[in-house]
Amino acid sequence: MPDVFVSLIKIFVLVNIILGLVSYTVMAERRISAAIQDRIGPNRVGVPLGGVSILGLFTMPKWTWWGLGQPLADALKFMLKEEFTPAHVNKLYFWMAPAMAMVPALLTICVIPFSSTHPITLPGGYIMKSPGVIADVGIGVLLVFAISSLSVYGIVLAGWSSNSKYPFLGGIRSSAQMISYEVSMGLSVIPLFLVMGTLHLSSVVDYQVANGWTVFPLFAPHWPWHVWKSYILWIPMLVSFVIFLVSAFAETNRLPFDLPESETELVGGYHTEYSAMKFALFFLGEYAAMIVASCLMVTLFLGGWSLPIPSYMALQDSAWSLLIYPVVFLIKMCAFIVFFIWIRWTLPRFRYDQLMGLGWKCILPISLGNIVLTCILLALIG
Repeated sequence: MPDVFVSLIKIFVLVNIILGLVSYTVMAERRISAAIQDRIGPNRVGVPLGGVSILGLFTMPKWTWWGLGQPLADALKFMLKEEFTPAHVNKLYFWMAPAMAMVPALLTICVIPFSSTHPITLPGGYIMKSPGVIADVGIGVLLVFAISSLSVYGIVLAGWSSNSKYPFLGGIRSSAQMISYEVSMGLSVIPLFLVMGTLHLSSVVDYQVANGWTVFPLFAPHWPWHVWKSYILWIPMLVSFVIFLVSAFAETNRLPFDLPESETELVGGYHTEYSAMKFALFFLGEYAAMIVASCLMVTLFLGGWSLPIPSYMALQDSAWSLLIYPVVFLIKMCAFIVFFIWIRWTLPRFRYDQLMGLGWKCILPISLGNIVLTCILLALIG
């Protein structure tokens, strides 16, 4: 019973953290884009109840706090807007689509280790097994790809059920784009698992703790004699990282690969006919997928929750790891999110033929060649 209770607590905390991150990622995008364009972003909505008099004795101060209350105002706006469903749509699938776009991103986060999975003893003598992950499954990355691929059904259903040409074109574009780049994304991680010999995401992080981060072999807290192998394999690992990063942009429909919702051609793409909370779910699903992609890149290539400091790694069997390791993981993840946002407001949008050509004619052959190169290097170094 305690194990079930602990699992429920972890699910509750993680889901709420992810939903909070989604809301404030939207605000971060608005503020960062404002800084890039040399303008002022949202900065006026602050602490709730500002200026409200309490019993006529005390007035709450109007603190703006850099506009950190803006996501609360946005959420309230979406909940209070009129929910309009056009008469010409297929209502069942029209209502199902937003949930199918949002739920897979929340499910995949359950298998990503945000802290050490070594058992720790809590005050009171209770031993927590796998404290840093909700579901410590042995095929973690395959489960992530399997569940995340379901999000394309939400987008396709939204485009088809709208019975309108612009959403339909956006849905067709998105399905072709996401399926194409899923192939390259899956192939890009094969060299990692050939080297590490496991699909277990917690073991992937443990390997990087012992042998250095995948793309930064210098970051190894212990320096074993065989760490030189990480330097020989650094080039194929770096190629895998670049391919995974580019594929993540296409998978999450982010610029310069946001062709499914290209407003210059498709008005708004697959969600043109949606309003209020249904539209918000598509919006939140995109940012949740971006957060999951950032978590995967941190786990697979940047050592997960680890830092190359022996005293820091010694906390694995301590209850402090539940506080410190997730913070380090969160900082790394936020760095990727900022990178996603920066790219969006820096690079222009691809044409659709360029997008598909890049995926099938460039990235896919490089992914296959990278697998062959990794196999050759592994055979040579034994």
